[in-house]
Amino acid sequence: MCAVDLFQVTYYLSGYLYDEALGFFVGFLVLRDPSGRARREVYPRIFYKDSSLMWRVASHYVHDTDEYWIGKGDVQHIRVGEHEYVCSVEETTNLPLEIQAAFDEARVARPAKRDDHAVELVLRRAPSGRIKPYADFIAPRRRNTVRINGGRPVARFTRRGDPTSLRFTKGYEPDLERGVVGRSVSGSQFFGGELRKFRVLSTNRKIQYMFFASPTHAWLNPPQALTLELSTYGVRPVDVAAPDDLFVPGYEYHEVDEDGRVTHSQIPPGYAGDPHPEDPHRYDASRWLEALPIVREFRRRLL
Repeated sequence: MCAVDLFQVTYYLSGYLYDEALGFFVGFLVLRDPSGRARREVYPRIFYKDSSLMWRVASHYVHDTDEYWIGKGDVQHIRVGEHEYVCSVEETTNLPLEIQAAFDEARVARPAKRDDHAVELVLRRAPSGRIKPYADFIAPRRRNTVRINGGRPVARFTRRGDPTSLRFTKGYEPDLERGVVGRSVSGSQFFGGELRKFRVLSTNRKIQYMFFASPTHAWLNPPQALTLELSTYGVRPVDVAAPDDLFVPGYEYHEVDEDGRVTHSQIPPGYAGDPHPEDPHRYDASRWLEALPIVREFRRRLL
């Protein structure tokens, strides 16, 4: 077991485990009060890495004859025409950017072991189809009063579907010249080898970004605040609003039917490349990413 400290929280981590569908740590969170004294409660959690290579905490899970689904945090309601959909806001489960590299190191500290029972012993099991997490995950977010940029997006696209139209709100753009506060290196077989990560502050020093670079791809993940409060899930309860299309990973979900028609995609229309050779459900998003001005600047300044 190893321990990772951040602010007033200690994450105690098991060795890396895996089952039929997930690789993960079992973690135990211990929070301290402002005097530094540990509280008596200990919170067991499951930590895992998602397809964008961010370490996350699972909010709950569903496991029945049809699905094995890990809960991905808070939800939002989206209306499309006459229909309303409930969708996960996945970045609400991202662990703080400050400890992503520490989790990478813990991942390779010892060989992984199979454990088919840990997830069901630790995670709260939800009924089939439940997307929304439970109150202990949501409550700290509802109590939060911090509003980054007044709750408005820190970036936008002035033309829908046009990556070159990206604009940041003044002050919230990544400071790729003087704002790099962390660099780390890990590996990803999925992305072909060495993976470099850069933690970068905004020019106004109010938020932070994480940039990724593999041998073939470059992208960035949703930004986070620099606030110090963490919930009992080890995540920040503060949101930073920004458009999802800015944070497409190198490969993303893209489904087509037998006739070649797109049935579902998380890549902007017209920008999906070839499927990944090991995962036919994930397609290359390079065409979109390499057209983003911030990705081009990242390559020019830091790669």
